[in-house]
Amino acid sequence: MIRVQKEDFDLGKELQALGTGNHNIGGVTSFVGLVRDMAGGEEVGAMTLEHYPGMTEKMLEKIEAEANERWPLEASLIIHRYGRMEPGEQIVLVACASPHREAAFEACHFLIDWLKTKAPFWKLEEKESGADWVEARASDDTAAAKWD
Repeated sequence: MIRVQKEDFDLGKELQALGTGNHNIGGVTSFVGLVRDMAGGEEVGAMTLEHYPGMTEKMLEKIEAEANERWPLEASLIIHRYGRMEPGEQIVLVACASPHREAAFEACHFLIDWLKTKAPFWKLEEKESGADWVEARASDDTAAAKWD
């Protein structure tokens, strides 16, 4: 399931709903990304995430389908927020449910790595020195490359 939304999400409710009624699930893994309060040695007051509606969901669906081809998943969930958020707020949730824990862990790791490099989101950080668009990081590309 894919959701791109402005509003926050309830982690507990989302994880509980992920596998409700499916007794074939042996493990659920999740990753929650949060807005940091520091970037490049400067305090971050807020971050604004923008996306391209329609194109973003389509890419997330493609990434999720790839995970389902690689691992035996019973369920998966990607929630990504957009709009203005302050430090400590949740940005993204990736969760995977599988009969076996290793598949759930690997699929979750894959999804967040590919989401960070392939999903069309743009981040604007508000700092004391001004607002800056966040550049893609080589470390994210390196992390995603291991799945090729």
